[in-house]
Amino acid sequence: MVLRTVVAALLLPAAAAHATTPSEPRACAAIAADSERLACYDSQFPRPVAPPPNAAIAPEQQALYAYEGRSATRTPDRSLLDSRWELDADSKLGAFNIRGYKPLYVLPFFHTSNINASPTSPSPNHSVELPERLKAAEMKFQLSFKGKILENLFGDNGDLWLGYTQASHWQVGNPQISRPFRETNYEPELMMVFRSNYRIFGWDGRLLGIGVNHQSNGRSLPLSRSWNRVIGQVGFEHNDWTLMIRPWWIVDEEFDKSDNPDIGDYVGHGDIQLVRVWNGHEFALMLRPSPEGGAVQFDWAFPIHNQLRGHVQLFDGYGESLIDYNHRATYVGVGLSLLEWY
Repeated sequence: MVLRTVVAALLLPAAAAHATTPSEPRACAAIAADSERLACYDSQFPRPVAPPPNAAIAPEQQALYAYEGRSATRTPDRSLLDSRWELDADSKLGAFNIRGYKPLYVLPFFHTSNINASPTSPSPNHSVELPERLKAAEMKFQLSFKGKILENLFGDNGDLWLGYTQASHWQVGNPQISRPFRETNYEPELMMVFRSNYRIFGWDGRLLGIGVNHQSNGRSLPLSRSWNRVIGQVGFEHNDWTLMIRPWWIVDEEFDKSDNPDIGDYVGHGDIQLVRVWNGHEFALMLRPSPEGGAVQFDWAFPIHNQLRGHVQLFDGYGESLIDYNHRATYVGVGLSLLEWY
């Protein structure tokens, strides 16, 4: 009897330990108490704990943190360009996922220094004879998204993206002419994007791409404007700075059959964009040189609450919209945004 009692005393702790920490996950289902069953599953499938800000992340842990936070939001282990274009292998989300592309904003106040009441173009029947009764202040908003159609077309590199951007100018404060949409530009495009890996002047070359772009305002004569481009993309980054260089070839310009055959003289043949992310703020500078002077645009987005941001936009030059491609003016806009470049 004494021997039996001693053996039972030795075996009971081992049996209890085996019951609380089963060797197989399916054994957790047999535990009746909810808290103990949850603890059992946690012991079998521990979740990675996010590192504190600015902490070094071991290479073998980066994939775990990336998996826990796979979204359009930048995570500590993903670079600026990677957060938007899924360049690295562990950032791929697969095809047919809608992602942000260009900034998404609404500017209730958008004021111009020079109203284009009589748009013109060298193409026949493309000039307005009677000036429109437009107001200098209007509302502007932009929607933009992209989705991957095909992934890793060349080994583990080469993604095919479909993008769409729509920017509208609304004369909401102009009841005299029934508050019309003065201009809406529709811009679908198809882009092939590759991950690159080289360094030049301290900047990391992370992205190479080429795409086909169509932009039009969908209007009838004399206000119809459109153009087609083949656009190259070269992306660099340095810490929280991103530089995008986009040269383009205007297709219709070679054939002189477009609504606006001289658009290249005003809007140019490429643009450069520099973006800086700092302490929740985002600053973007766009330069677009051309023989007639081109354009410059500055955007500043600042945090308000969660994903809601304030947005300030300044533009000077030609081509703020397609109808104004050969019209020079300065524009100032103030409003809100939900999604920026990064």
